[in-house]
Amino acid sequence: MLNCCLAQLSTFSVQQASTMNTNLGNLKVPPASLPVFPVIFIMILAPVYNHVILPFARKLTKSEMGITHLQRIGTGLVLSIIAMAVAALVETKRKRAAMAMLDEASPSPLRMTFLWIAMQYLFLGSADLFTLAGMMEFFFTETPSSMRSLATALSWASLAMGYYLSSVLVHIVNDVTSLYGNRPWLIGSNLNEYHLERFYWLMCVLSCLNFLHYLFWANRYKYRSLVIGHAN
Repeated sequence: MLNCCLAQLSTFSVQQASTMNTNLGNLKVPPASLPVFPVIFIMILAPVYNHVILPFARKLTKSEMGITHLQRIGTGLVLSIIAMAVAALVETKRKRAAMAMLDEASPSPLRMTFLWIAMQYLFLGSADLFTLAGMMEFFFTETPSSMRSLATALSWASLAMGYYLSSVLVHIVNDVTSLYGNRPWLIGSNLNEYHLERFYWLMCVLSCLNFLHYLFWANRYKYRSLVIGHAN
């Protein structure tokens, strides 16, 4: 589900930014370049994660690991929930700004800066950092050495499945919301006529359910190193 949320970074978020003011001083930022934001955030957050968060967690928990692998993944899932909630609120604000212009079909950009979109990129970039780091460490410490390559491949396969699920979800949402002659949420030439904020809230709810499902199984997992230690 996290990868399904990440798919929105290169689709609807770019469409949103194309209707907004993308000027940074004298520089005009192409909306299609916005997916570089999570990369920038990860480059900034990775050293903070290694040199600030982990040492603090080690002192707090008094263990070498600091934060367990599953806790890191869970933190990433929580951040993805926050990201979808922020995305829904930003889209609500963007549509209000469009309505204030009294001409929703106008091709002119809104006065609202595209940096509002960067907020959801920040949370999703952080979610990707925590989840990917936790997942890689989990695979390399908990799986047999003969299965590590397979586990790593499965993690990248989940990214592809997330993007595919995003397309399927958009199709299902449009089919369901078009019943009884209603206008589909995510179809049309004018983004301001979409109900994108509702779709983001739906993603937020699904991410919450995904986190609860993850929590159910993560709480029952016994780390391999601990099991071996008890056996010895």
